[in-house]
Amino acid sequence: MRILSALLLLLGVAGPAPARTIGAIEFTPCALDSPIGGRVEAECARFAVPEDPARPDGRSLELHLALVPSRSSRPQPDPVVMLAGGPGQSAIESYPVAQAALRPLLSRRHVLLVEQRGTGRSNPLRCALPDWKEPAELTLEIARAQALACLAGYRDRADTRFYTTNHYIRDLERVREALGVPQLNLVGGSYGTRVALEYLRRHPHAVRSVVLDSVVPPELALGQDHARNLEDAIEVTARRCAEDAACRARHGDVRATLSDLLRRVRAGSRAVTIRHPRTHALLDVPFNETALAGVVRLFSYAPQATALLPLLLDEAARGRPEPLLAQAELLYTSVREQLAHGLELSVSCAEDADLLRTRPADRATLLGNAFVEFLQAQCAVWPHGTRPADFKQPVVSDKPVLLIAGERDPVTPPRYADAVARTLSNSRVLLARGQGHTPMGEGCIPRLLRRFIDDLNPRALETACLDALGDAPFFLDYQGAGP
Repeated sequence: MRILSALLLLLGVAGPAPARTIGAIEFTPCALDSPIGGRVEAECARFAVPEDPARPDGRSLELHLALVPSRSSRPQPDPVVMLAGGPGQSAIESYPVAQAALRPLLSRRHVLLVEQRGTGRSNPLRCALPDWKEPAELTLEIARAQALACLAGYRDRADTRFYTTNHYIRDLERVREALGVPQLNLVGGSYGTRVALEYLRRHPHAVRSVVLDSVVPPELALGQDHARNLEDAIEVTARRCAEDAACRARHGDVRATLSDLLRRVRAGSRAVTIRHPRTHALLDVPFNETALAGVVRLFSYAPQATALLPLLLDEAARGRPEPLLAQAELLYTSVREQLAHGLELSVSCAEDADLLRTRPADRATLLGNAFVEFLQAQCAVWPHGTRPADFKQPVVSDKPVLLIAGERDPVTPPRYADAVARTLSNSRVLLARGQGHTPMGEGCIPRLLRRFIDDLNPRALETACLDALGDAPFFLDYQGAGP
């Protein structure tokens, strides 16, 4: 055997990588793949937990874990735990996309990924989301029927009442105890900030530091402000284009163009033939309200996409909606691939739905009250758990917390981070100028994260490098911005 191993080394052929055991968990080599692209070499494990914490001898779930190993030969004992967004995204599937933000942290620490039950390969609660290309209007009756159809696929292997944020937190704590690590450094993005804050509330002794990127305040009924926040983001985009002479001359009044397009699609959709953006096959699609709203909303998430939005709207208004519709197909396909809608329902129905209200002021907005109405219709038939009595209370802590807010975020605007920071006495908010949702990977922010987690002193961070961030210039045509 020794001779064979020596020959393999001489020939440059490596044998199988060794397993790594941390505490009671053994990790073996694996690769992490994202549904939207990207691959990372890592080490993976499985970990069994009871579905119902009150019945430890009942049905169990197998959680998938991954460890992205530190570059250090002697890593620190407190790993970084990345908490994915959604709700409904897998931390393991999300990491290849987020790795640029977390790569500097590997210089001293492992990154640990624990899939939330109901996502990825951890008993996923996936549902067939409505296809935006279907001509039928999505009524509340159809929404309820789709939820019931989804539920029927899981009755024999999941009780959807036990798939909430607090069940995830119990799982995280079980994993920490099994690993035998003293504390965790939590890095949450979007919905992941809710998880991080709730873990901090329940297990403060187990937390060394927290990074909150695009913060969801505990007291917020998630989804209540979606329509209003998007309108604010649209107004900023329209104002910026109006103040930019080249954008104004090329694309006109963005707000007026969007309003006119919305009026047209609400009057009735029309069929358009496009090339599928991935396969290039001819595809007949409708130019409808769902396509328009989806592109405007999701393109508002990132400055690079927002820079293209006036051009797409202007082209559609001039009778050339094909580029906008191709983007709609890409975006909705990406959402279906990344999101476990059943888990999203279990979380949202238990934690937010009963607090949501339709608001007359939202009726005239691009999103209207549709999100609230559809969610509540589905929650009426979806078995769900309950939230703890203090779940919607602010989290009070003196642990080191760094909050990151994108100036142009259409989902979790900077005022959310400011509100959460008021009860975190050892915290600091970093404003990422010109950036949108989850800007953690932009500019020098990854280096600031490493310094914060190393030093645990948010107020001492030197943040002048953030001044280099800003708005992306608008596309004047498909070649890009002007000179």
